[in-house]
Amino acid sequence: MSFKTASEGYVKYQGLGNWAFVLHRLTGLGVILFLAIHVVDTAFVYFAPDLYKEAIALYRSPLFGLGEILLVLSIIYHGLNGLRVIYFDMVNPNMWTIEINRKSVIWTWIITLVLWLPAAVVMGSHILEHLGG
Repeated sequence: MSFKTASEGYVKYQGLGNWAFVLHRLTGLGVILFLAIHVVDTAFVYFAPDLYKEAIALYRSPLFGLGEILLVLSIIYHGLNGLRVIYFDMVNPNMWTIEINRKSVIWTWIITLVLWLPAAVVMGSHILEHLGG
């Protein structure tokens, strides 16, 4: 009798739908991590104002700026992919075929990039301004 772990299953996935599944989980974890950090550092305002000021100074660094750009990408993708899954699971389950799933995953990525790129350009320009002085 052999047992498979969840991580082994993720590594062996093939196809766009499976990668969409894995990416959906990763972006969800990223958003949760951000929310946890945000709640903790916002609590610093009341409990440790000096520590809050240090955290804000750290968050203004270019590295955190890049992280914010990725956070926006994660939020957009996770939301759109969640709507895609809801549509196929709850609204129209008869359309849940491999070919339609592939097309819907590709469209989800295209729409995500179309929505994310303008935000990434604006946010990236702020990082460059910060670096330039």
